[in-house]
Amino acid sequence: MGKVIGSLAELSTLIEAAKAAGKRVVFGNGCFDIVHVGHVRYLKGAKELGDVLVVAVNDDSSVTGLGKRKEVVTPADERAEIISALDCVDYVILFADATVENLLRTLKPHIHAKGTDYTEDNVPERDIVLSYGGRVAIVGDPKDHSTRDIIKTIKSLREK
Repeated sequence: MGKVIGSLAELSTLIEAAKAAGKRVVFGNGCFDIVHVGHVRYLKGAKELGDVLVVAVNDDSSVTGLGKRKEVVTPADERAEIISALDCVDYVILFADATVENLLRTLKPHIHAKGTDYTEDNVPERDIVLSYGGRVAIVGDPKDHSTRDIIKTIKSLREK
C-alpha cells in the first residue's frame, strides 16, 4: 500500500533516498477519475519496470483544465487515496500543473511510464526525461477502456 505525499519537497527526499539505496524509480501519471481495469494494468505494468512507483494524480482544477470534462466525478483527495491503496503503488502526489514536467525535472525518475495511447516517440515529456538520462516506456493494455466511455455508459443506462 502506497502513501500520499503532501509536498514535492518531501517526495523528492524520499526518491533521493530510494535512488541512493540502488532502487529503480518509475513515474506514472493520470487523472484516474473513475478507476478502471485499464488504469490498474497501466500501473501494474509501470511497477514491473522498477522498484519504486510514484504516481502523480491531476488535481481537480487540472482535470477540468485539460478540457476533457467540465467537472470531476471523484474529488482529487479521494482519487489519490484510491490509487495509493493499490499494492503496486509506492507514492502518490497530487499536482495542479497542466503537465508533469516540473515533477519530472525535480524527481528525475529512471523511467517515465505512459499508457498505450502514446508511443515512446510522442510522449510530450520525452525530451525532458531524456535530458537527465531517463527513459520513456509504454506500458499497459491497449487503450480499450476510458473514463469517458464509462460515463457515457452510465448516462445511457439512466436514460433507459
